[in-house]
Amino acid sequence: MNGDLNILDLVLHASLPVKAVLLILIIFSFMSWVIIFRKKAMLDATQREANAFEERFWSGSDLASLYREASARGEGVHGMEGIFEAGFREFARQRQRRMDTRNLLEAAQRAMRVALMREVDRMEHNLEFLANVGSISPYVGLFGTVWGIMAAFQGLGSIKEATIAMVAPGISEALVATAMGLFAAIPAVWAYNRYATRVERLTVRFDTFQDEFFSILQRQGPAADDHA
Repeated sequence: MNGDLNILDLVLHASLPVKAVLLILIIFSFMSWVIIFRKKAMLDATQREANAFEERFWSGSDLASLYREASARGEGVHGMEGIFEAGFREFARQRQRRMDTRNLLEAAQRAMRVALMREVDRMEHNLEFLANVGSISPYVGLFGTVWGIMAAFQGLGSIKEATIAMVAPGISEALVATAMGLFAAIPAVWAYNRYATRVERLTVRFDTFQDEFFSILQRQGPAADDHA
């Protein structure tokens, strides 16, 4: 083995169990990066949509007009706009039934709460996978390393005079598994912490909007126009 580090050569000459570990870690890493890019795009879009809707909402736009715009998009409504649409829809629906003010507001609040929980679930989707990859990958890599080292030393059993040069290639091949485990784990852990924080901030923002919108509905009460 020459002095240059050739990772591909080490992988190709690794034992079958070590190659299996490396394949698993490569799959973990690939899936993690797919989730990382998709989650970033989704959270960025959610934040942009929240900024745009909040600007329209507090600009004095008619609530009925905002509701009609949101309803027209159907399943495409998410985030803050989705919470507003769910609350206003239930508010208008129950008012048509001429419910008393208390039950009217409670129904709207429940609808917004359900919509909020759905949004949180949507934003948190696949974050658990990143957490698992970050936690498990180093141990998977360590397993491959331990197996490779055992195989390297086992091969010295029939040799009377063992030298470091004889075990160095096998140990190097085994240590690639540890490196691959860290390569898969580090981005996954960073992304999980980053996106979990963003989800938490958006959840607080949506919850605050829900309370503010509920206060507006309270002021309107039974005297609100029938916008349904």
